[in-house]
Amino acid sequence: MLTVRRAVEKDIPRILELLLQVDMVHHLGRPDLFKGPATKYNADELSKIIKDDTTPVFVCVDEEDIPLGHAFCIHKQIVGDSVLTDIRTLYIDDICVDEKARGSHIGKTLYDYVVVYAKEQGFYNITLNVWSCNEGAMKFYEAMGLVPQKIGMEKVL
Repeated sequence: MLTVRRAVEKDIPRILELLLQVDMVHHLGRPDLFKGPATKYNADELSKIIKDDTTPVFVCVDEEDIPLGHAFCIHKQIVGDSVLTDIRTLYIDDICVDEKARGSHIGKTLYDYVVVYAKEQGFYNITLNVWSCNEGAMKFYEAMGLVPQKIGMEKVL
């Protein structure tokens, strides 16, 4: 049985393993941008992030309370902009399912939990960025009902 809960200190080593997997997906897709193998955060940074209510990290755990996936979220709101409205957005900074556990609905379980959390907290929308080299993630997010909000473009020189 899968359960989703807020991440705690004891989850940090496992989250670091998952962050390494995320980095390697990006490194393999864009070695010109992602160093690999690396993690986006270190243990001290993760400790601060998981304690901050404006940057909740959720983990999907198995029966033994081992994280099989995570969702890093950030509360965002631009107030008083001359063009944009003052909506509150829940930004998904990172979602990862252990490569050995993919296909087990862990990603959907995490995403559904984040949606409920966002609704309960009164957010207007959920946003995220996805690298175009990560086709699996793009297909997953489309299957969850997300649509492009804006598109970043580049020309490598």
